[in-house]
Amino acid sequence: MHPRDETGDITAIVGVRPHHDVIDVVQLRTEDDAVALRLAGDTTDVLAPTSHSWRSAGPAPRVLDDLLNLPDVETDNPPTSTTGCWIHTDKNRAKWVPARSD
Repeated sequence: MHPRDETGDITAIVGVRPHHDVIDVVQLRTEDDAVALRLAGDTTDVLAPTSHSWRSAGPAPRVLDDLLNLPDVETDNPPTSTTGCWIHTDKNRAKWVPARSD
């Protein structure tokens, strides 16, 4: 995802990785301004979460190292909310669409 400002310029490069029962999100704004979060798997808006279980902010290389060094979270029954895909709803927005196998 690449959020844009009102003029259409990209404000950040955002990576989203849903896995197990969490969602990892990293926002790269500049090489010295990055934020990474670990969110609950049922978070509805990953660009404006209301809570997180882990956070790192600062220079991009350190934040990326912090995120990559996090352990995977394993559960016996991973929720279906972390299975799905992102779809673009308009030029500046995307929505997570959960997939289910019922």
